[in-house]
Amino acid sequence: MLAMRICTIAPTILLVDDSPAMLKYFRTVLELYSYRVHAANNGLEALRRIRDGFIPDVVLLDLQMPHLDGMQTLKYLLKLRPGLKVIMCSALGDPEKVQQARSLGAQAYLTKPVQHLYLTAALETCLHPPSNPNDTSSHVDPFTFVSAAQ
Repeated sequence: MLAMRICTIAPTILLVDDSPAMLKYFRTVLELYSYRVHAANNGLEALRRIRDGFIPDVVLLDLQMPHLDGMQTLKYLLKLRPGLKVIMCSALGDPEKVQQARSLGAQAYLTKPVQHLYLTAALETCLHPPSNPNDTSSHVDPFTFVSAAQ
């Protein structure tokens, strides 16, 4: 009997953060979990990549960046590519920002410093939503991940 090998392509994550240290941290964690990682240093660079045809599975987007902040970038990203999965990430755990991100279309909002478990859970929720949206028995609301590290 011939054994079949199933090849799966690792999901692609676009990191958008103006901090080289945060980009390095997220890249290290995500590559450890076998994600393919691309980085953009700011919102304008992220928008250019999407406009040029790059299609990540998920965007991990910092809130506070110069020139074009995360909320503005989120709006433009979803105009360019409706349905794009975006996770907001910020040192600010402000409930108003969380609600604004949700209303603009973000899938989740994580507070820095991000714990590995919260990051991977938010990514998996974006990548593998429940097949029945009404069945929440095994689905965690990614907006519950908003909590400062202890």
